[in-house]
Amino acid sequence: MNNIMLSFIIPVYNRPDEVKELLESFLNFDEKHVFEIVIIEDGSSETSKSIVNEFKNQLDIAYYYKSNSGPGDSRNYGMQKAKGNYFIILDSDVILPNNYLTAVKSFLDYSYYDCFGGPDAAHPSFTNLQKAINFAMTSFITTGGIRGGNQQLEGFQPRSFNMGLSKKAFLASGGFGKIHPGEDPDLSLRLNQLGFKTTLIQKAYVYHKRRISWSRFYKQVHKFGLVRPILNQWHPKSKSLVYWFPTVFSIGLVTSIFLSLFNVLLPLYFYGLYFLLAFILALFSSINVLVAFQAIFAIVVQFFGYGYGFIKSTYNLVILGKNPKEAFPELFF
Repeated sequence: MNNIMLSFIIPVYNRPDEVKELLESFLNFDEKHVFEIVIIEDGSSETSKSIVNEFKNQLDIAYYYKSNSGPGDSRNYGMQKAKGNYFIILDSDVILPNNYLTAVKSFLDYSYYDCFGGPDAAHPSFTNLQKAINFAMTSFITTGGIRGGNQQLEGFQPRSFNMGLSKKAFLASGGFGKIHPGEDPDLSLRLNQLGFKTTLIQKAYVYHKRRISWSRFYKQVHKFGLVRPILNQWHPKSKSLVYWFPTVFSIGLVTSIFLSLFNVLLPLYFYGLYFLLAFILALFSSINVLVAFQAIFAIVVQFFGYGYGFIKSTYNLVILGKNPKEAFPELFF
């Protein structure tokens, strides 16, 4: 399909510095392409309007301000306003590598899909904490393994920090729902039910900055855990034993530590081997001992946060039979 007109859809909430960094990366593309950028200010008190105006003469940018209604609804708003027939959805805390758009265009021109996702990576300029969390979120030995791969993945569930969506698929599906987080896998699953194919473009990666602290990271992955049983309830065919892994891992680690008090050490040895492998992989990828140590802690935070959220949500929805919006109103806009 050679008549693709691209519109980048970027919701933002009180992060003008991120918008500036992201827009600067658009100027560094290795090839010239025609595209539009749509910035949606989601009720920010600290707007990005002055930043956007700095780039008006260099980039085709449309800027919209609206009342706060969440990232999913803001993306829908932007796609409704966009001029293109294919949308690339980004979070404001990403930076695009020079070859990003070339990778997307080359893939879609050769093998068209109505929806795609791309991996995320850590830029050399990121802090040690950002690199450690990136490892935990993207490594194949953690729950992040689903985000990337070495080959095209049919049926991949894109994440909205780096996601492509055709206008046809947007109109058919109605776009993102009111849940957050979880609005992106929900959309992917609904697209599959409507007959649209999704895939991973492995070369279309972004640098995902994740301006985050340990406490915010725990809160984020805890919400991911809360959301998954809701998605399983909405989309029963998406259920998988894999989603239980963080919960089982966390319970197993606590049990292993307890058993070690009674000189039953074998289970703890297995966990030690796992963490040693994670340390070696993190060290190899970052060439930084501090990042490798922090990556171990990030994995523990990730598994405990997600695992606790998953079992808590499962208990409320399955055992108590509660409605998701009543049980977890903080997840809905």
